[in-house]
Amino acid sequence: MNSPTSRRQVLLLGATATGLGLLPAPSLLAQPVADKPTLDVPYVPTPQAVVDRMLALAKVGKNDVLFDLGCGDGRIVVTAASQFGARGTGIDIDPERIAEAKENARKAGVEKQVEFRQANLFETDLSKASVVSLYLLPTIKVKLRPRLWQQLKVGSRVVSHAFDMGNEWPADKTATVDGRTIYFWTITEAQKRQAKA
Repeated sequence: MNSPTSRRQVLLLGATATGLGLLPAPSLLAQPVADKPTLDVPYVPTPQAVVDRMLALAKVGKNDVLFDLGCGDGRIVVTAASQFGARGTGIDIDPERIAEAKENARKAGVEKQVEFRQANLFETDLSKASVVSLYLLPTIKVKLRPRLWQQLKVGSRVVSHAFDMGNEWPADKTATVDGRTIYFWTITEAQKRQAKA
């Protein structure tokens, strides 16, 4: 496939389209999985070259606090801390990803600069973030957009791999790495006013 986001889109949109149709009927399951959260998107890691460009595009530095929503194995938060000196928080609903992210932070020697929380990103306070990174489906981003406008300070940056924020919030900048598109936005006073309306 030649589209910049085709692999991720096929995986994410395919998962959404198939829904629960691929799962066996509850009566066929050996035992219920009560502790396993329902995931809105499948885990597909962001390639390191894309991570590096996302952080560079957002001009992440040592004075930044980065929140990665849907952090997966923590690579964006860990890279922001180890290469740019930032503090960071990763949010993911999957406990396996959180455990993996904590281990990756330990291996990189940045566990005192970062934290990882198993939480719902729609229930997370984002007000301390100066940078938010995303790799989420467009439908989730559209729901998340008002929260970003409400909670982030003017001048805070948002950077996303593969998917934009819709026509209501066009990107300030875009970049391409290995055929993958990265989108960048800055929170403005106008967006803060719109969020209050």
